[in-house]
Amino acid sequence: MFEQAQNDLLTLRDLLRFAVSRFNAAGLSFGHGADNAWDEAAYLLLHRLHLPLDRLDPFLDARLTGDERAAVLRIIERRIDERLPAAYLTNEAWLAGYRFYVDERVIVPRSFIAELLCEQLAPWIEDPDGVTSVLDLCTGSGCLAIFAAHAFPKARVDAIDISPDALAVAARNVADYHLAERIRLIESDVFAALGKERYDLIVSNPPYVKAESMRSLPAEYRREPELALASGDDGLELTRAILAAARQRLRPNGLLVVEIGHNREELEAAFPDTAFTWLDTAAGDQYVFLLSREELP
Repeated sequence: MFEQAQNDLLTLRDLLRFAVSRFNAAGLSFGHGADNAWDEAAYLLLHRLHLPLDRLDPFLDARLTGDERAAVLRIIERRIDERLPAAYLTNEAWLAGYRFYVDERVIVPRSFIAELLCEQLAPWIEDPDGVTSVLDLCTGSGCLAIFAAHAFPKARVDAIDISPDALAVAARNVADYHLAERIRLIESDVFAALGKERYDLIVSNPPYVKAESMRSLPAEYRREPELALASGDDGLELTRAILAAARQRLRPNGLLVVEIGHNREELEAAFPDTAFTWLDTAAGDQYVFLLSREELP
């Protein structure tokens, strides 16, 4: 099919239509930057052709060279055959306008906390310049640490992960944003390697997928590190560990911000006496909670 397509499909429009048809026919799963076949196909084709990612229309009827068609068809074929998220095929992920290097050593960045950091966690933080120390727990690619460094220009940021592979990717992204002097990368199981450090702000997008959900994940999600997804039977194993120790890691009036996926009801049932504040994001107010040090259990 793909060999014949190289002879029949001449323009970017032809190849885009072909990719969407093949993606839909193959039953691909999306959610790693795009949520539908059209957007993902457009991204992959524009990236592979070294065209601006935000300007599809001017190029739709441009004829491709034979080498260009072959390159585009190869990436379409890999997306289908290997069920690789698009971000792993291009080694880049975009989040809130920021570009990050990614590969299969880290989860693809997609945290709702990013948009909150772009707003400097207003109104919960009134003086961004007053934030001098931030911890990004379970940093993965380092994306939230980088957002935090930009949001709070006077802050030192510690970024923790249990995976040395993830920290290697994070180091590349920290270097790309010229933040090595402000972001310290630490290999640690939750807070274990931190000594007596305390912070004005702790943010975390920890693993939060339930065991039952892990067993039914689409193939694309199974290409991500299981360590970055699974969190016990109810998806709250890591969140419990964070809540148990965060009070000792925050300065007076410090804040904890944690993303928990679809586990709001389970979390509130497990901690009925804790006054969680649920933060509004583009997807609603079900996914990210905030607690002050004084509100922590």
